[in-house]
Amino acid sequence: MDLRSVRTPRLLLKPVTWRDMEDMAHLKADGGAFGQMLGGVCTRQQAEREMADDIAFWACHRVGIFTIHENNKFVGMTGIHDRPDGRGFGLRFALFASARGRGIAREAANAALNFAHDAGLHRVIAVASESNVASRTILGSIGMHVCETFARNGQTMMVYESKRA
Repeated sequence: MDLRSVRTPRLLLKPVTWRDMEDMAHLKADGGAFGQMLGGVCTRQQAEREMADDIAFWACHRVGIFTIHENNKFVGMTGIHDRPDGRGFGLRFALFASARGRGIAREAANAALNFAHDAGLHRVIAVASESNVASRTILGSIGMHVCETFARNGQTMMVYESKRA
C-alpha cells in the first residue's frame, strides 16, 4: 500500500494513479457525481488531462486527489487540487449515487482535509453553490466555515476554509 494512502473506519483513500483512469473517467462522466463540480462533467480526454495534472500535483505538493474505496470497490474521489480560479488549494469530493447518504463523503473529505493539514498546508478552501445543501452540510460538519461568497453564472458560491497552524 502507498504510504500516502489513508484508512478510515470504513474507507481506503489512495492517491490517484494511471491505474485509476477507467474509474475516474467513469465518475467524471457521471452528471450526478460531477455535474456541480468546477468544470462540470468531463469527456475522456478531459479526464486524462486532469489525471496527468493530479499525478503531477502529488509530485509537487505531497498532497492531491485520492480515490475512495469501500469494501475494495471504487465509490468516488476526494482530495486537494489547485483551483483554476486562483483561490488556492481546494478540497473536492464526488461520489457515485450508490455511495451517497451513508456518510462516506464526510468521512473521506475529513480524512483528505486532515491529510492536507498534516502535510503542511496551512489553509484549505472548498467552494459550493449556495443551493448545494448536501456539500455545504458536509463542509460544515468537517469544521470548515464560510469566509466569503462570490457570484458565478448567476449563482451565489460559498467559499469555505479550514486553517491549521
